Amino acid sequence: MLRRTFIATAMASTMATASFANTTDIVDTAVAAGSFNTLVAAVEAAGLVDTLKGEGPFTVFAPTDEAFAALPEGTVESLLADPEALAAILTYHVVPGKVMSTDLSDGMTAATVNGADITIGTEGGVTVNDANVASADVLASNGVIHVIDSVILPPQ
Repeated sequence: MLRRTFIATAMASTMATASFANTTDIVDTAVAAGSFNTLVAAVEAAGLVDTLKGEGPFTVFAPTDEAFAALPEGTVESLLADPEALAAILTYHVVPGKVMSTDLSDGMTAATVNGADITIGTEGGVTVNDANVASADVLASNGVIHVIDSVILPPQ
């Protein structure tokens, strides 16, 4: 029942962003949403804009501004000053290919662009590692965005 509710919510979200679906890439879709200012700044600082505007397809698990704000004080500033570490974290949020919510199953893993795996949970709501998926299937011309409520960190 929860999964059906999640999928119905994801479909409504997809329909709400349909105007961006075929003409706006992942970066421009994030900019237009207005709740990913920190993510967009981080993508720029890490030199990943051209990549995420590229052909793709990509699946991006996108932390909101609130997710970045929940990090310990000074973390974002420190990462913005270290493009290599920032790129490692950001690429951990990206999976090659277009993975829709209907493609997910409990316990599945996916290799990220970073090289490390993430784990998906679907019991009691959809999670990526320890982050909750707040909105799914936001379509872009070169992939899909799933909004998450926290920043996920690659294994050390």
